[in-house]
Amino acid sequence: MRAHMANLKQVAAQAGVSSATVSRYLNGTLSLPQPTRDAIETAIRELNYSPNPFARSLSRGRADVIRMVVPDIKTPFFSALVAAVENAAFEREQELEIAVTLNRPGRESRYLDSVSERHVDGLIFVTNHPDVAPLEKRITAARRVVLLDENVPHAQAPRLFCDNEGGGAMAADHLADHGHKVVGVIGTGDEMYSGAARFRGFQTALQARFGAQAQILRKCGQGYTQEEGRRLCAAILDSGLPVSAIFVMSDEMVMGTLDELKARGLSVPGDISLISFDDILPLDYFETPVTAIRQPVEALGEMAVRILLDTDWNDPASRSRVTLLPVTLVERSSVASVTHPSKSNDSTGG
Repeated sequence: MRAHMANLKQVAAQAGVSSATVSRYLNGTLSLPQPTRDAIETAIRELNYSPNPFARSLSRGRADVIRMVVPDIKTPFFSALVAAVENAAFEREQELEIAVTLNRPGRESRYLDSVSERHVDGLIFVTNHPDVAPLEKRITAARRVVLLDENVPHAQAPRLFCDNEGGGAMAADHLADHGHKVVGVIGTGDEMYSGAARFRGFQTALQARFGAQAQILRKCGQGYTQEEGRRLCAAILDSGLPVSAIFVMSDEMVMGTLDELKARGLSVPGDISLISFDDILPLDYFETPVTAIRQPVEALGEMAVRILLDTDWNDPASRSRVTLLPVTLVERSSVASVTHPSKSNDSTGG
């Protein structure tokens, strides 16, 4: 036998108030004296009333649903980012929908249009390819969009990144502290915001330490993948430049780099030093634990939700704000000091 389900009108009658008063109280839009609040809560409890979440959302003019758009859910970095956003959304009593685009502009455009159509309250948008020009107008039109991790240059939207440039500088300083002047860099090119910023920070810092003695061989791929890491590592090793260390711009690329080094019988850090960016994979459990620049993934997720829900979308300054979160260096065992050959063997005999 089905239990009788109380409605809003019955709760209001038992509490001695109007239905509108109960509705506004439950929606958090009406402040009431304590005796009135107690009467409503008692009626809800005794009648076993359960508010209709869809009706409540309609009455407040919002869905209480946010969507996160990511290129891929299998990649460890994006998986960790999604988990961080979901946790933050739950704390703010928001439902989170996940949309995976596989970096296809058509899918990205469709999800951006869903904001304008009020299917969701806002979008946390992560793209991972350089062909973003078609998205610029759609992001601006959608309004309630936060750009996370990568940039869409001319869109009007708040942006949230880790300090990529500072992280690149941190990696260079760490290698410089160990005497590395001739180094390789593996990542994406300047067409990607993260790749450009990480390299800019790295190059500036290494040249500040060693001047003209600094030699940097940069190899750029199409994405932060294991396959690209292996291919670009091979290109550096085949270049003939005596690199003593490689800065690898993602954990996925580090896996490919390690595969290539192992295939060639090279050890880390005995033959070559490595430093990564992200620190999402369990790098401390690798055969040689890998030093890395750690992105603050939990903080990125929390801040993305905060920006989405708390931004004044009618304020142009708020809609164009850029927020950077700091990164940290996690030192492990993959960077060794450069050993300089002894000059005692030089002979000037006569």
